[in-house]
Amino acid sequence: MHGTVDGFSYGLVTPVAAFLMACLGGALGLRCTTRSLRHRDSFKAGWLALGSTSIGTGVWTMHFIAMMGFSVRQAPVDYDRPITFASLAVAIVMVGIGIFIVGYRGATALTLVTGGTITGLGIATMHYLGMAGMRLPGRIEYDTPTVALSVVIAVVAATTALWAAVSVHGFLASLGASVVMGVAVSGMHYTAMAAVSVHLHGLGSTDATAGPGSLLLPMLIGPAVFLVLAAVVVMFDPLLVLGEPDRRRPVRTPYRPGVPVARHVPGYGEPAHWPARPAGRAFRRSVPRGGHRSQDW
Repeated sequence: MHGTVDGFSYGLVTPVAAFLMACLGGALGLRCTTRSLRHRDSFKAGWLALGSTSIGTGVWTMHFIAMMGFSVRQAPVDYDRPITFASLAVAIVMVGIGIFIVGYRGATALTLVTGGTITGLGIATMHYLGMAGMRLPGRIEYDTPTVALSVVIAVVAATTALWAAVSVHGFLASLGASVVMGVAVSGMHYTAMAAVSVHLHGLGSTDATAGPGSLLLPMLIGPAVFLVLAAVVVMFDPLLVLGEPDRRRPVRTPYRPGVPVARHVPGYGEPAHWPARPAGRAFRRSVPRGGHRSQDW
């Protein structure tokens, strides 16, 4: 018996809420990854870990918020909690592997493709492992071409997100990149759900007494709280929110007659561009008290 599947039991509430959570996790992850790439300090691993956890948690939360709107009309739906939380761990670990590759190996084309592929496969694995934790009196089958399309979307979305982390500058540009990532992750989810068909055992037509929202909502509290705390951390770091100022732009000093121009003293690690001196001769410039300048070569 084919079950009647409804992915929008609550209308547009669950898709919109899921999209916002995907955007939040993507924005936090991108900004943390950007900070780790532009500032090689002792907190580099910490920023990468926070970024990967934010992206993995955001995608996982997005998936199960969307699944709150999934129902089978003829059967109740339940979820196996160990498998459900295992999918969260898989998402964080595989996203972390991809982000750490880019963070420590550099933002080359090879590392972006490698990290994006691993991250995208982690997102797809999280999705289908979470679906494997679904419990109902029947079996779930998938359309293979649609599943393959969802995996491709996940890989392309992850690669684009990593590229945005190393290429996008400024708050508005990062906000746009996070929206694009939210659209891509949501598109991957609903593409994968379009591949689902349910075959029920028996001919009963008993409606579910408990909705999926009452089952999934308690499990979503912890990850949602983590994303809020991560957002607070990002808000208190102005470099993460506004981006790094351009320090390479030269500052012009206005010319004032009779006032000598201050000599630039190079800082630690900055190349000193001193004028070349004639070989074999000592260069000395002096100004005597009488005001006549003489040069000795």
